[in-house]
Amino acid sequence: MAVMVNDFRTQLEQAVAGRHSQQHPFSKLWMEGKLTKEQFREWVRQHYHYVGHFSEWLGTMFGDCTDQEVRDFLLQNMWEEELAATRHTELLLRFGEACGIDPDDVVNAEDKGTILPSTEAFGSWCRLVANKYPTWEAAAALIVGLESQTPAIYQNQVPVMEEKYGFDEDALEFFYIHIAADVVHGERGYQIVERYADTPQRQARAIQLVERAAQHRWLYMDGIYRKAVLNQPF
Repeated sequence: MAVMVNDFRTQLEQAVAGRHSQQHPFSKLWMEGKLTKEQFREWVRQHYHYVGHFSEWLGTMFGDCTDQEVRDFLLQNMWEEELAATRHTELLLRFGEACGIDPDDVVNAEDKGTILPSTEAFGSWCRLVANKYPTWEAAAALIVGLESQTPAIYQNQVPVMEEKYGFDEDALEFFYIHIAADVVHGERGYQIVERYADTPQRQARAIQLVERAAQHRWLYMDGIYRKAVLNQPF
């Protein structure tokens, strides 16, 4: 006899797990040490134009939020992305350089016409969520649905990058920081959503948004996989 899951936190976690990007074929090849540095370069090129905007979306949420505790969390998250030690996008560019890609090719990918349509679509959806949805709904999508995925992905990728590819700690700092920070961020996202989704209707809405966020990240990964691994045009 099937057991009904009534715990809201468990349902949120299952919504993430249903399309968790650690299970994506591109991620699995990465964890198995079957990608080349050229394929890593494509990931860096696309990923920069996702993570590079994340603090902007948090800033939009911050501007619309009236809950001081949530505002403090969003501000702290932005500070870590942009001001703590080294900007996270700079760390990503450092990894890209270790893979052999010029930072200019990453930063100016839009002008060079090398951003994939799937990356653009992913960013557009995230921007829509940040601009149009109530803060707690945006937290469900962007923090629970997306940011909370990061530690599980990187924890399985870092060992192979150290052992097979020989990347040093300096090159991998982007990954180390996100493994630690996004555990905290993800947990705070869950707490915010659990506090505000205080009716069955709101809980259903939160689960829907988490599922949709995970689906969008998966489709974004599909684009990278098709370009870097399958060499298929859109």
